[in-house]
This record gives sequence, C-alpha cells and structure tokens, in this order.
Amino acid sequence: MKAAVVFEKGGIPQYADFPDPIINDDHEAQIFVKAASIKHLDRARASGKHYSTENKEHQPAIIGSDGVGFLENGSKVYFFSKKGTVAEKAVADKKMIVPIPEELDFAVAAALPNAVMGSAMGLKFKTKLKAGETVLINGATGITGKVAIQIAKLYGAEKVIATGRNKEALQSLLDLGADEVISLELNEEEFKRKIKEIHDNTPIDVIVDYIWGRSVENILSALKGDGTFSHKTRLVSVGGMSGDTIQLSSQILRGTDIQISGSGLGSWTQEEMKLLLSETIPEMFQAAVNGKLKIDTETVYLKDIERVWESEIPNRKRLIVLI
Repeated sequence: MKAAVVFEKGGIPQYADFPDPIINDDHEAQIFVKAASIKHLDRARASGKHYSTENKEHQPAIIGSDGVGFLENGSKVYFFSKKGTVAEKAVADKKMIVPIPEELDFAVAAALPNAVMGSAMGLKFKTKLKAGETVLINGATGITGKVAIQIAKLYGAEKVIATGRNKEALQSLLDLGADEVISLELNEEEFKRKIKEIHDNTPIDVIVDYIWGRSVENILSALKGDGTFSHKTRLVSVGGMSGDTIQLSSQILRGTDIQISGSGLGSWTQEEMKLLLSETIPEMFQAAVNGKLKIDTETVYLKDIERVWESEIPNRKRLIVLI
C-alpha cells in the first residue's frame, strides 16, 4: 500500500510503498483510510522530539496518530492508532473507533478530534467548566484556540475572553463567540491592567492556556490577591508555544485561590479517554453537522506529503491529507 513513511529519525515523510497493516486479534479492525490530519503532535513524533518518542529507537514508520475512513462493512468512522494513519489502510483497536455522521465531511471529521482533545478535555475534565462561568482563552487565534471558544460556549460559558497577537485573526474570534478580545501586543502593564479590570468586573473562573511563557506570568500577576478573599480560578495548560517554563511567585499561590493543572497525553485517565471517544467527540461531530462548531482545513493529497511537510499552512488551517 502507499503511505507517508519516515525512514530516518528527523527525516521528511516520503510517499512510499509500505507493508499492509496486520490485524493481530479480534480487538482490532482494519480501516480503509480516506483522510488524516497533520498536527504539531505528528510533526514532533516524526522528528523524534516529542516526549512520547524521544527515548525510543527509530524504525521506519507511517506518520499520523488518527484518521477517518471506512470499516470493511462500509461504516464511516474516526479512529486513533499508534501504528500510523497517513496510509491507504490502517489498523485500530475497536475501542478507539468512533462513528461519524453520514452528513459530516471527511476533512472536517479528520480535523476536529485533535482540536476537541486540546480544548474539551481541559474544559470538561481538568477545570470542570460550569454553565454561566467566565473563561479566558490565552493564545486563542490558533486552530485549537478557535475551537475552544466555540466549545466553551457550547458548554455554557457566559463570557469568553480571548487573547492573541494577530490583529485580524483576533477580531475574527468575535464571530466565533468570543465576547472580548485582548491583544498580546499590548505593553505588559496595559495587558495586566485589562486582565485585572475584567477580573474585577466579571471574575475569571477558567483559563485555558495554549502558549505559556511570559503571557501566563502576566495573567497570574494580574490575578494576584491582596490578602483578602480571592475568587477561585482554574488554569489549565494545553500548550507551550511561547516557552516551556515560567517564573511563578510563591506569593501568587499563597495569596490567590488559583488551581493550575495540565491537559495532554499522559495527564488523562483511562475513564476520561473512554468518555472522549464515547461522548465528547460524537457530541462535537453532531455540533459540526448542526453548524455550531467550525474548523478551517487545507487539503492535500497523499502523494504530495513531501512537498507540504515543512510548508507553512495559511490562515491557521488544519492540514488534512486526502487518501
């Protein structure tokens, strides 16, 4: 079969012949793949730099961690697999397969789940977002951040504040459901002043962060308590696009009712993963069918994988490989 294969650690995936996947037992199913998304996770794992692969000896492997296609009986499905997905065929554990509504386009179905994992898992399980709460999404102009705005609203958030650097992209978030936007290009004192002003008027209950680094330091500084009772804020880290570390004053932790957690591979429980596949992703597929959840995609064909692998995808779209 044809597949996108990384033959050497850190190499660019090549359009090549690769042996058909083998079904090892009755718990697995074969999928005839129609599309698969390319994400930061897939690029990092292909390079061997992701924490899940950096200590493993590299063997020629198919890229991709999830995809969409047909089962042998013709059922339309989304699936997750550690055996590679950007190929004509794939094998997945039956527990990692989710039905796709017939009305949903394959490209959208391939694009949504990772963004859902990067937003709904933090909102639903880590911060336990409640209807009527106020949410701040830091670094919301990326693919997952835009989905997070919509999901926060679907989960009943009363107010969603979004931050970002790109002025045009930031303004477009208002059309997705953001109630207020704040530019990360503001000087630090003005940025902190705006966060504090919002927090004083409509206390921020939940922060979903995609960039970490200095912006999070400034947000926490703006929320710092003054020795009186403070509002409880739950911050969940989902990404680190602007830096992997922060400086955190112990005074902020002692003087502020702040809860900090992370959401990503390794932090989710088995039960949460089951609910992701059995409830959350199906709910979001249906929301997309109903026009309540949107994601932008850029499609390419499998044979062009080498050409597009290191290309910058325009307008913050999810790259989808059609097979």
